[in-house]
Amino acid sequence: IFIFVIFRDLKLWNKYRISNIPSLIFLDATTGKVVCRNGLLVIRDDPEGLEFPWGPKPFREVIAGPLLRNNGQSLESSSLEGSHVGVYFSAHWCPPCRSLTRVLVESYRKIKEAGQNFEIIFVSADRSEESFKQYFSEMPWLAVPYTDEARRSRLNRLYGIQGIPTLIMLDPQGEVITRQGRVEVLNDEDCREFPWHPKPVLELSDSNAAQLNEGPCLVLFVDSEDDGESEAAKQLIQPIAEKIIAKYKAKEEEAPLLFFVAGEDDMTDSLRDYTNLPEAAPLLTILDMSARAKYVMDVEEITPAIVEAFVNDFLAEKLKPEPI
Repeated sequence: IFIFVIFRDLKLWNKYRISNIPSLIFLDATTGKVVCRNGLLVIRDDPEGLEFPWGPKPFREVIAGPLLRNNGQSLESSSLEGSHVGVYFSAHWCPPCRSLTRVLVESYRKIKEAGQNFEIIFVSADRSEESFKQYFSEMPWLAVPYTDEARRSRLNRLYGIQGIPTLIMLDPQGEVITRQGRVEVLNDEDCREFPWHPKPVLELSDSNAAQLNEGPCLVLFVDSEDDGESEAAKQLIQPIAEKIIAKYKAKEEEAPLLFFVAGEDDMTDSLRDYTNLPEAAPLLTILDMSARAKYVMDVEEITPAIVEAFVNDFLAEKLKPEPI
């Protein structure tokens, strides 16, 4: 049995991290696992259902074929073997894309100069080949030919791309390291943490705040004027975050929560104002922007036991939400 999921229930929005509509996801009814995240592209590309059940294919198979450099040189995709790869979905008409490209060019240069086996593949969402060529002329890496629309579409389907710019980081075996390459590049301009394996707990910043819209997020607000407070808070949350992430990874599912520590700055103040949170610190919260709901625990001392009980009660739907 094959299930088509049309998103109305907010719990399903959160479970499958839906950020745009319309969205269509295909599930295996036996296991409940996602078969394909970008069903709308599948319907467009395969209206006769010849590739049914549209299961994910290995990156090596999807990318197979010639790749271009902006000087016209053509390379076979087999040249990527043994390299970390960034799959970069972007377009010239998109201002955030152009801003990220400028940073990414410098990151690419630093990583290559450090002797790392690394390549980026540009997957264009430009509206014309002329725009593609103009934009690609700024890039020192490889691209899928603009004329190969089928391969570009298959890559979008493979990674369920819902918006640009998106940078997917892959290990040398073609497995996803992180879907948040954009955030990682912006937060690590010296590329010291390349290839950017995901951290269980993030420090909330302007560059990663958009992730608050991807689903429920545990956010621990702390007084960052106290030296070491943010780091201590991360260490407090990390074992619980790692436990949750490992549990869902074993089921081949995405974790139902993202974990953040928030200090004191203008962005955090704006978040508190928008969600109508008290000024207390420390303050333990779960924010669900898509459901416009918040869960707040305002206690004098935050302990690992309190955090774990709060998370478990949220996952068991025992907490009563307050409106945002």
